[in-house]
Amino acid sequence: MPEPSQTPPPVPPPGPPPEPEPEHRSVAELVFDVTENASTLIREEIELAKAEISEKLGKILRGSVVGLAAGVFAFLALILVMEGIAWLLNEEVFDGKAWPGFFVEAAIFLLVAAGAGYFAYRSVSAGAPPTPDQAIEEAKLTKEMLEKEES
Repeated sequence: MPEPSQTPPPVPPPGPPPEPEPEHRSVAELVFDVTENASTLIREEIELAKAEISEKLGKILRGSVVGLAAGVFAFLALILVMEGIAWLLNEEVFDGKAWPGFFVEAAIFLLVAAGAGYFAYRSVSAGAPPTPDQAIEEAKLTKEMLEKEES
């Protein structure tokens, strides 16, 4: 009769040694843990700041490119419309003289340019400077918590 094969008991995989109880840990171990956690916290806050800045810059860049493309097409259409209005003014108001209608159109162009410049200034001012507001707020909260724990 064949003997049943005997298998050895399973060996647990090696893992990190269990940490000693907090009351039994040395001061050096506690300082090491605090230092390691602080450096991890600082690295994560830096990553948050980087992500926040790149997100804001991406939004500003996308808006600028689309605004520029829209501005180019609007400008080209405006040139054609203004040319037609200048010739209409020349025929109907200025008795066929070509130059007065174009001076009126130039004045209108200057007014439109002033309005567009003001709008562009306000838009750029609203998005700049791209500061990492969330990361700064989180750092302030962390500093307050550490100061409370020290006391």
